[in-house]
Amino acid sequence: MSEKTGRECTYLFCKYVIELYHDIYLRHPTKSDVKQLYVVHQAKHGFPGMLGSIDCTHWEWANCPNVWRGQFTRGDHGVSTGILETVASNDLWFWHASFGMAGSNNDLDVLQVSLIFNDIFQGKATDMSYVVNGDEYKYVYYLGDGIYLECVTFVKSYTFTANDKRKMFKLAQESAKKDVERAFGVLKQK
Repeated sequence: MSEKTGRECTYLFCKYVIELYHDIYLRHPTKSDVKQLYVVHQAKHGFPGMLGSIDCTHWEWANCPNVWRGQFTRGDHGVSTGILETVASNDLWFWHASFGMAGSNNDLDVLQVSLIFNDIFQGKATDMSYVVNGDEYKYVYYLGDGIYLECVTFVKSYTFTANDKRKMFKLAQESAKKDVERAFGVLKQK
């Protein structure tokens, strides 16, 4: 098959996948979806207002063209990889997915080009208020690891647990973060 035919077939395949599944799978969560996620996450993990866990994974690209290897190879991996940022809930539903561009080698680089916060930045985000310890919050949040920025939309676990209460909170967060790690595991099954 020629390179042009391969590109055209791939383009048409993607076009029809989007056409078939856009309304179900390729969309932002609705207000109803978010309310349901609030209920499930609070029941399972005890975290009100949480949409899911956010994380990145490197995906080995075995057939990466030689001319691109330098752009997609990171020293600690030693092979060409693509990086995928996702928000996944405990039912393995991906509410957000963004592949990093060439040269984006860590979570922060991918986050800078990600569209996940566009609605908030543009003032279009749906008000999905929730209350924690008597304080009302307007937007959803995501559990993330220590690399993410200090931001109200990220809740990171404690690095130093000074007391039993913080230790319990850290364990609960790490348990909830397993949702996205499990979703990555399902995607990477061979």
